[in-house]
Amino acid sequence: MRKVLCVEPVIFIYTFASSLTSPLVQQFIYRRLWEGEYNSTFISDSNASHCEQNESSPTYIKQKEVQEKASVFNMQLDITGAVPSLIVAFVIVANGDRQGRKRSLVLPSVGALIANICLTLISYFSLSLSILFAVAFITGMFGSMATFLGGGFAFIADVCHDEKQKTTRIAVVDLIFGVVSGLAGLSSGYFLRGIGFTWTFVTASLLHVINIIYIIFFLEDTVGISELQHQAPVSCKELFRETFSGVYMLFKTAPYKKRILITVLLFTFMTYLFTMVGGSSLFTLYELDEPLCWNEVYIGYGAAAFTSVSLTSFLGVYLFSKCLKDIYIVFIGIFSYIGGMVMTAFAKTTLLMFLVRVPSLLCFMPIPVLRSMLSKVVLTGEQGAVFACIACLEVVTSTISLSVFNIVYAATVAWFSGFSFLLSAGLCVIPLAILCWLLCTSWNGEDLALLAPEEVSSIDSVDS
Repeated sequence: MRKVLCVEPVIFIYTFASSLTSPLVQQFIYRRLWEGEYNSTFISDSNASHCEQNESSPTYIKQKEVQEKASVFNMQLDITGAVPSLIVAFVIVANGDRQGRKRSLVLPSVGALIANICLTLISYFSLSLSILFAVAFITGMFGSMATFLGGGFAFIADVCHDEKQKTTRIAVVDLIFGVVSGLAGLSSGYFLRGIGFTWTFVTASLLHVINIIYIIFFLEDTVGISELQHQAPVSCKELFRETFSGVYMLFKTAPYKKRILITVLLFTFMTYLFTMVGGSSLFTLYELDEPLCWNEVYIGYGAAAFTSVSLTSFLGVYLFSKCLKDIYIVFIGIFSYIGGMVMTAFAKTTLLMFLVRVPSLLCFMPIPVLRSMLSKVVLTGEQGAVFACIACLEVVTSTISLSVFNIVYAATVAWFSGFSFLLSAGLCVIPLAILCWLLCTSWNGEDLALLAPEEVSSIDSVDS
């Protein structure tokens, strides 16, 4: 059977299945906590969820308590899954240069399948929410989203030899991720209303089964089978040493300027991801609360609105890359995100909440561009190491960000629920300051003389 080097269908299916269940898990937790607080069934009609807007009402106070409990519960759940996934992502993605990329794709898919089966059982039999912590830990042991994306982007970096093509194709994957997330978010409300939590989790499980079959039987690895067969078997100790030596040598043997550039780009990626993940993760809780009081269908509409953001961000990368340096594209994207977050903080009507996406149309641009910039800096044999660093930073940064912003939201929701969004916008000053410093620092001319000859073209491509 002839295999293909097309990883995009894998990313499409995995993203759709994960994004279909992600908002449902938050709503499932919110409803179960609501029922536990009120000792009654959660009410939702065609217009709005069961939401009290009278601040003097005892129900309003309990409603805020449910918001706080849901926020803290989600934070604890994220931390539980992040710790094991951090280690797995680093080991699997870093070893991809030697052992291929398929492991980075199939393991998270298996973990997601197990998670959805467990969610089906919890929903169907009304089991305790505490079981979700075990589910999150098991999913993390299989690598979770960080390992999957790290392997996917490294796969694309392996098959793309042209630098412009690499930037565009990485942006395409981010486009798929954003568009499919939006479509899945839109579908989730109708799935929930039509077939309920249980059968939606079953549907996601079937999608992961299809994905696993495609990865194993139809997707060709970037490391040939003959190469894998001729590799001498290594012990666990040697494998452990090789895993970390690749990342270590990435910084140890590189010229000083290259080390600084990699570090600066990684830190910029991390700080922007921190603000973006933290701010956007609170949308569901914010929309469930007063005065918006959205139901599951409106929440789906809101998630789907990010489809346009992903599309316009991709178009922005594609068009701007023809006439602007990468660093300027990152600048534009960050300012776009700041505008959206400031507007979100004061959005008190449904129309205004949907219009939040207008200033945010280009906010996803920095992520693929920074990934591409990092990929261009390193050599071909270092792609796995750099994407392993990115994957680990994504896990650590996302976990810390979710924890911090959920705590802040829980502490401030009673007096100003939009404070967390203003905080997210304000923290964007950090990556902006770093980029300004990088822009004011010359990485051309005499600086390139300090690099190895084979690395000069790589550094040049960062500014192209």
